[in-house]
Amino acid sequence: MICKRLGIGAALAASTLAASLALAPGAAAVVPQSATIEADCGVYGGGAATLTATQDGTGATITVTSSITAPLALAEDSIASTLSLVKAGGGTTVFTGTENPAIAAGEGVTVGPLTGTVAAGDSLEAFGGSLQMVVFGITITCTANGPQSPGPFVFE
Repeated sequence: MICKRLGIGAALAASTLAASLALAPGAAAVVPQSATIEADCGVYGGGAATLTATQDGTGATITVTSSITAPLALAEDSIASTLSLVKAGGGTTVFTGTENPAIAAGEGVTVGPLTGTVAAGDSLEAFGGSLQMVVFGITITCTANGPQSPGPFVFE
């Protein structure tokens, strides 16, 4: 009888532990996961942009989705992009890639995910950095008009 009680008690404890782990929220590796900026791309226009970040260890990605429209249709993976973010304490971290969805003329430009390397504690901000996109051999440089909202990306 004692063995049955111990077996039932152990099974209940294990299932309670498993249920509480399954319901526990996962820790976000980067906070915030998205931020907005107002971008200026010179003669190519400007507007709102959202930066969405993810992290997996020391690898991180950022996707930039903007209201800045493409004057011409752009094929999938046809934009070479380099995003430089300013590190708190000095220096920059660079994210690069050639990924983008197909973009119709007049549609907002999206690039990424752009990949880069981060360290635990890195705090990265778009203001003071830039996004360079090479389209049809033409380099377009966009900069943030002010700090990103709600604040810099902080990586674990």
